[in-house]
This record gives sequence, C-alpha cells and structure tokens, in this order.
Amino acid sequence: MTNRDRIVGTLSCLPVDRPPYGVGIGFAPWSETWQRWREESGLEFLNVADYFGFDAGFQIVPAEYGPLPRFEQEVLRENVDFVVSRDYRGIVMRNRRDLHSMPEFIQHPIRGWDDWRAYKEQRLQPRIERRLEAVGDFLAAAAGVDAPVQVGAFPWGVFGTARDLMGAEELLYALYDQPDLVQDIMTAYTDLWLAIYEAVAAMTRIDHIHIWEDMAGRQGSLISMEMVERFMMPQYDRIADFARRHGVPLVSVDSDGLVDELVEVMVRHGVNVYFPFEVAAGNDIEQFRRLHPKLGIWGGLDKRALAAGGEALHRELDRAERMLACGGYIPGCDHLIPPDVSWANWKYFCEHLRKLCGA
Repeated sequence: MTNRDRIVGTLSCLPVDRPPYGVGIGFAPWSETWQRWREESGLEFLNVADYFGFDAGFQIVPAEYGPLPRFEQEVLRENVDFVVSRDYRGIVMRNRRDLHSMPEFIQHPIRGWDDWRAYKEQRLQPRIERRLEAVGDFLAAAAGVDAPVQVGAFPWGVFGTARDLMGAEELLYALYDQPDLVQDIMTAYTDLWLAIYEAVAAMTRIDHIHIWEDMAGRQGSLISMEMVERFMMPQYDRIADFARRHGVPLVSVDSDGLVDELVEVMVRHGVNVYFPFEVAAGNDIEQFRRLHPKLGIWGGLDKRALAAGGEALHRELDRAERMLACGGYIPGCDHLIPPDVSWANWKYFCEHLRKLCGA
C-alpha cells in the first residue's frame, strides 16, 4: 500500500496495511524544543523526521490563500525585550524577542464596512494566476513524493480568518451588531478559496481540504452552535459540495480547546477529519471514537505526559494502542511538542509508537 493510500484510507476509516507513523503537528517541536533535543542528543544537524523515519505527510499546495498583494511586513517599534510589527495579513502584534510566548495582537485590518470594502477591492480579487505562481514547481517536486495533496492551510478558516481580520472581541460583537459584515467576510473568503481549489483541481488530484479555525477554549466553542450553523455552515456546505464533485475524500478542521459541540455540528456539514483534540481542554479521543465511529481522528495524546515520562507516558501509549485497534486513527500528540519534553522521553515515545504502527 502506498503512503498516500495509507493516510487517506486511515482517515477515511477504511482498512489499511498499517497506521501512518509520525504524521502531523503532534510530531513537530517548538523551536526551543528542537534546540534542547539537539543539545541532549549530541546531533548538531538533527532532523527529527529523518532520524525517526516518519512517513511523509500531506503536501500542501503553496497558493496565496489570503490578501494579495500582501501587507508590507515592517517593524513599527522595538526595545530590548519586545518587537511590535505588522505581518503580511495586516495584523499588528507585539512579540517577545526570544519568541518564547504567544504574540499580543494590538490592531487588526478590518474595523468596519469601509475597511472591508477597501480590503476586498484591493487585496481579495481572485488573481488566480498570481495566486498559483508557485504551484507548477510544487507539483513537479511533489510528483516524486508518495504523499497526499492538500489545499487549505493555517491560518485560513471561515471563523479563524474573520477573527484575524477583526480581532476576537470585535468579531464576537460584530456577530450581533454587524452580522451582514461578518457574513460578507466569510462568503468572500470562501469564494476565493473555492476559486483556488477549482484551479488546482484542474492541475492535479486533491486528497484533502483543510480548514483552520482554532475557535474554542477550555469552556468550549467561542460562539454558540446556533451562530456556527447560521454564519459558518453555509460556507462549509459549499466546501463539502466541492469535495463531493471533485472526489476529494478528506475535509478536516483544526481547532484547539474543547470541541465536542463543534464536532457534532461540523460532521453534519461534510467534515470527516478532526484534530488535534487538546487533552488539557477536556477532549477524550476514545469518547469521540465511540460517538463518531466514522470520523478520522488525528492526535489527541497528552503532550504533558511526555514531559512527565514513566507511567504517564505509558498511559498515552496504551491509549494510542487502543485507538489504533479501532482504526481511523493517526496517532500523535495534541499539539506541537513543548520544551519541557526531554530528548530521552521523546525518543522513547517515538520508538514505541513506531512499533505500534508497524512502521
């Protein structure tokens, strides 16, 4: 069985020769983690994927899914500890110089209809040829890689992009105060993505459509399921229709936080893969498997257990073994690997997981 067929088959809950191994964000370290591992392993040129023989993951089509032209990236002010800058999406943020924390978002490009009309006119026109300029070289290189092809990527999603454009608090107010503006943002961006997907589908087979939302915390979704149905799901229905017409087998969503309600709604609108199932937020992948036997589940092993080691680490390996026995599961941690995980624990975890996967 090819690696591509193995990944697609697993997440489609079909029989496969063995589960994929080392695929996804649950095997990627923070930059600090990578530096720690390099020092503890003594491997100056450590490549984690090569060292452990991870299977090749999704090949992501490098289209311009956001503003084109991009906003000019510039440093606005700085001191010894912090840098305030504008990124290519137009978001002004404050970052620690050492990048050891999440950024603080200060200003977003859309404050109302006037900003949005100008943004849409200047930066959201299809311009498909320009948006796909890098795709030809990508397809030539990807032809030699046994891996499925993905469209859509971080940081683009129906809710996620609207939040990045407006800011979280501003978007939550706008759902009540300016619902037409929110709907127009979500519709216009989905129009753009579908136009990109159509162009890519004319060039190659698409295996996976990814939607990044990151729209939940420990308490659950940032918005009610009524709001999800009203504002987001019409766009999901359009994406699912594209997937059906073009034979795309996988439609996935990425959200941190407690996602039990979100999964219930989204699977009714064409989503058949979900990740990373953050354990600290209360997600239990075994419970999700019982409730959704045909959902492709990806991740969901507690990264904190890797730092603890010992019995805690083995509990997660046991959980992985039970999930693998059910099928439809790609094992991995519930997000990027933090720097409190030692090289010894990480190596132990990967070597045991490789045996479970038969890789």
